[in-house]
This record gives sequence, structure tokens and C-alpha cells, in this order.
Amino acid sequence: MQDGWASQAEQQASPNFDARPTACAPELLVIHAISLPLGQFSEAGAQAFYIADLFLNQLDYSAHPDFEQLKGVRVSAHFLIRRDGSLVQFVSTDQRAWHAGLSDFMGRTRCNDFSIGIELEGSDFVPFEAAQYVTLTRLTATLVQHYPIQHIVGHQDIAPARKTDPGPFFNWQQYQDLLHQHFPLVLTNAAIRFHADR
Repeated sequence: MQDGWASQAEQQASPNFDARPTACAPELLVIHAISLPLGQFSEAGAQAFYIADLFLNQLDYSAHPDFEQLKGVRVSAHFLIRRDGSLVQFVSTDQRAWHAGLSDFMGRTRCNDFSIGIELEGSDFVPFEAAQYVTLTRLTATLVQHYPIQHIVGHQDIAPARKTDPGPFFNWQQYQDLLHQHFPLVLTNAAIRFHADR
């Protein structure tokens, strides 16, 4: 990574970010799920263009009735992993993306300050694709080698009254098994705690 940008990701720079507080490094990895419109996904190889447009402040609100409620919303995530496993980066991981919202983790509020947000194209109603877990595993290993990440959680863990993602179909065990299988030394050195450990 250079200046917080992953070389393996397509880069689409979002304007929705700001600086992290001084001396505040990412210690928390937050897994999200998103689909626009809800429950609809891009086809294999195609751009998840509505999601990207939302993060780039370019969403056509007239394109779907559900989008009306998003008018004026300014959000972003550091990364998006599409259904086919392709990776898009919107914000440098050295900067603060606007993904967590009102949040709390182990007594610390303002989780955007000390976290990295990864969106998976998906929903609470269908399983995620194998290719997404592969990309997520590789990205996690890269991030753990560059930042003092100590915990990996879902959005639902830091905002339980508001959020349910990545939801019941996100397979935490599969994710951990892939990490242990392909990057055991990374995890051993980092001593990371997962959602499933809490």
C-alpha cells in the first residue's frame, strides 16, 4: 500500500472523507453489507454503479424509488467488494471514511476515527459469494500488515440499534478459516479478535 491506497484495488476517489484525529491509527476493521436497490446486485463483471455513485455523490435519485431517502446523504467506505470479488477503493486508509455513523466499540465512540470500513455487495437475505471471501481475506492480510488492527467486527456490532449488516448470511467461520489457512503468521503476529470471539 502507498499513502493508504491498495495496489490491487480499482480506485474511485470519494469526496466523503476527512482526516483522522492526530495519532489515531486504524485499530478496528468493520465489515458492512450494501446493495442498491436493496437486494439487487450487479451482474458478474459489471460495475456496482449505484453503490459507487452513492459514495461519489453522483447517485441519480430518480433511478429508483428507494433512492429518494438517500438525498443529501454523504457516506463512504474505504473499500467495496463486489459479488464477483473485484475490489474498489474510495478512500485512503490513512484518512477517515464516513462508514460507521453513530457507533460505539468497547466504550469508544466515533468508530470512524479508528476504523477501516469494508463494504461487501450483499444483504441480510442471501449468502455472500466465495470470491468475496477470497478478496476479503487477502485485503485483511494486507491491512493487518500495515496497521495495528486488533479487532474485526460487523457494523451490527458497533451500531446494534441501527444496523444489521453484514447480517446472518455472512459466514464468520469461513472468513476466519481462510485467514488461518492462507495467512497464519499474519494473524498470529497481530493477535486479532473477531466478532465471533466476543
